[in-house]
Amino acid sequence: MTTAIAYAEFGGPEVLHEIPVPEPVAGAGQLVIRVTAAGVNPIDVKLRSGRRASAEITEPRRIGSDGAGVVTGVGEGVDGFRVGDPVVFASAAGAYATDIAVPASRVFPRPPQVSAAHGAALGIPVGTAYQALRSLAVSSDDTVLVHAGSGAVGQALIQFAVLWGATVVATSSEGRFDRVRELGALPVAYGEGLIDRVREAAPQGVTVAVDAAGTDEALDTSLELVADRQRIATLVRGRDAAGRGIRAFSGGSPEPLTAQQQAWRTEAVPVALALIAAGRFSVELGPSFALADAAEAHRAIESGVAGKITLVP
Repeated sequence: MTTAIAYAEFGGPEVLHEIPVPEPVAGAGQLVIRVTAAGVNPIDVKLRSGRRASAEITEPRRIGSDGAGVVTGVGEGVDGFRVGDPVVFASAAGAYATDIAVPASRVFPRPPQVSAAHGAALGIPVGTAYQALRSLAVSSDDTVLVHAGSGAVGQALIQFAVLWGATVVATSSEGRFDRVRELGALPVAYGEGLIDRVREAAPQGVTVAVDAAGTDEALDTSLELVADRQRIATLVRGRDAAGRGIRAFSGGSPEPLTAQQQAWRTEAVPVALALIAAGRFSVELGPSFALADAAEAHRAIESGVAGKITLVP
């Protein structure tokens, strides 16, 4: 039986339920995938709770966008895939499921060195980070301030920036300093005196700032330290960006991503897969839950558990 997680009203994790759904069929340009792991992202929680605006719910709404699995069906016009191939997918509709039909353009071969859980953890975090840094034209000449460096997006921001030769300073709680250092960044603690701590860590100055925290502290610190406001971006407080003269990439921004930015988000997944396979990119995994326990997975992400949470059908 094919099942999926859905919700029929906005609310707490308890609104998530496993329901039977029609078995997916591979239409033209699509692949059907038996899901072996699905990534749980903060945006899933925001949409389910109603904290991020979305359309009125008129029927059970499926949830999730990233995952990994095995191809079970190949649609007309699709080349390069065959039944049995291990794959990773991103930007899909309804990834919390046992089976899903996905446009082939959003599906990527999974190297044998990459586990299903690691593959499922990539889509939104690496896509967001890669696109933000590309949009900000980060290079080896830059010192980048990453707010919320120990989160999934923050860790991807650090790693891409370091790979491109930039110096990175990242905020986190002191308990997560070791992880931030391991990825190649200089950690600084949140809280009073942050501006001074960043200046001490980066006496050469900060040229780029990326906010993955969404706090006033993160925005105010960025504005104080980065001279060019067009090299400050928020990934969380999109609605506040224009008023502060900074950039926003999704995160509630009224401005949609450009075609180039969308292309970078797609490009990020195979780039990250190749880097993981080569031992040059790391994904921190958190707890894994059964598909039927999606509500518990959402409670875990809301509690601030470390590492990327995944669901296993």
